[in-house]
Amino acid sequence: MSPEVIQGGNFSDHRGTISYVNDFSFNDIERFYIITNSEENPIRAWQGHKLDSKNFYCVSGSFKIHFVKIDNWENPSKDLTIETVEVSEFDSKIVHVPAGYANAVESLEKDSKLISFSTLPLSNVKEDDARYPADYWNLNG
Repeated sequence: MSPEVIQGGNFSDHRGTISYVNDFSFNDIERFYIITNSEENPIRAWQGHKLDSKNFYCVSGSFKIHFVKIDNWENPSKDLTIETVEVSEFDSKIVHVPAGYANAVESLEKDSKLISFSTLPLSNVKEDDARYPADYWNLNG
C-alpha cells in the first residue's frame, strides 16, 4: 500500500463551517492522539511502524507530514526519499501513511494541532515501534 491524501472539503453558511473527509473510513482505527509540538521543538521525528498505519488530520494551524519507506528496520538507508505533504486547518484532508514507513510531523505555526488515527491496538505498539534520531534523514536538504 502507498501513502495517499484523502481529500475532504468545507461547507460554510450563516451558521458557520463544517469540515469533512467523507471518503475516510474509521473501520480499522483503534485509537487516536492529538499532537501539539512545542515551540522549541517543532519537529517530532522519526517514528516507524511495521504494522501500524497512521492517518493525520490537522485541526488547527498547519503542519508538514514527512515520511520515508523503510528498506531495513535495523539499519535503514540514510538516502531514502523523503515525501512531504502539507496540511492546514483550512485544507480538509487526511494523510494516510501505511505500515512500513517512518514519519515526522513538523509544526509550521505556534499552537498547531494534529490528530493521528492509528490502526494498531495499544497492546501491540511496543513490538511495532521503531524510532530513529531526529536528524537521521535530513529535512532541510
